[in-house]
Amino acid sequence: MKKILVGLKRVVDYNVRVRVKSDGSGVDTDGVKMSINPFDEIALEEALRIRERGEASEVIVVSIGSTDAQQQLRTGLAMGADRAILVESADPLDPLRVARIFKSLVDRESIDLVILGKQAIDGDNNQIGQMLAAIWGRPQATFASNIEFSGDSAKVTREVDAGLETIEVDLPAVITVDLRLNEPRYVKLPDIMKAKKKPLDQLAAADLDAEPGPQIREVSFQPPAERQRGIMVDDVAGLVAALKDKGLA
Repeated sequence: MKKILVGLKRVVDYNVRVRVKSDGSGVDTDGVKMSINPFDEIALEEALRIRERGEASEVIVVSIGSTDAQQQLRTGLAMGADRAILVESADPLDPLRVARIFKSLVDRESIDLVILGKQAIDGDNNQIGQMLAAIWGRPQATFASNIEFSGDSAKVTREVDAGLETIEVDLPAVITVDLRLNEPRYVKLPDIMKAKKKPLDQLAAADLDAEPGPQIREVSFQPPAERQRGIMVDDVAGLVAALKDKGLA
């Protein structure tokens, strides 16, 4: 196995409280801390470990969107990725279009393995890995909590509703990762400085994706309803009475 492609999505940091714009047109990101999608960070960590074991020769990180995503790509390079690609697109992106762009990059770079986070914490779609595998015509292994390689195949332990499931897929393939796969490494200052010298290529989405624009458009946003304030009771009898008032006892 030579090349691993890892997707890094720029999202609002998971520690930040998300706020909707007053006109409902989207999420307010002014002055908000942005980070790599946590699942994608785990995907990158796994790709780096695979390379460090000598089972791959190059790790390429990719982000699709505005030029601001260079920040997340530089973080990926500081973690240890060999090079980065920014696919610039000012148009809205839906999962299918993103999957098509990834497929173009797979063909362009002759990729042997694509590792993605199972979902992004903003859209929670959990679709891109599956769509990419279908378009590429290659096997997929989703929700991976353990990955082992043997020759031209990978044995993947998946987290499913009933527990754990182990499958074997032939390479090239698409793998999406779960939270329990690993713990991403801490980025040190010297690594950040070295990352500035690593290559970061910029491409236009139009040059990679011949398909029309997104099939799904987000028309409005609204915050979830505020939770009602709880009721304080003095004892068990008060709790029982409160439940009866609500028809719950």
